[in-house]
Amino acid sequence: MTTQIAHLYATLCLAGIFFQIALIAGAPLGAVAPGGQAPGALSAQARLMAVLYIPLLGFMALAVVSAAGFPGLGWPRWTGWAALAAQALIAVLHFLSRAPAERRFWGPLAAVMSAMALVAMTA
Repeated sequence: MTTQIAHLYATLCLAGIFFQIALIAGAPLGAVAPGGQAPGALSAQARLMAVLYIPLLGFMALAVVSAAGFPGLGWPRWTGWAALAAQALIAVLHFLSRAPAERRFWGPLAAVMSAMALVAMTA
């Protein structure tokens, strides 16, 4: 069960990566993007943040999957705890945002992902 939760967590991270790629490519999703306040495509500065978010999501996905025992990764266990801490911080920041879409969608999603990472780390 733990491995399945870790895989689902990684799948949600991958979906987040694809969303960030869409934002970078200029998709008019600014109103629903994390931190997005204006409709339409993101500004150049916001696109840069999306570029920086991609490796973070990839690291968190691989760290949690490795902690769940996926063969072949063998990352140190502390990386999973670091991913959990980062995910929890992201959830808090989403809930503290001024953007309504971020508080209503990204906050709960990040909280669920935090719980999934916690399950993977404590099993």
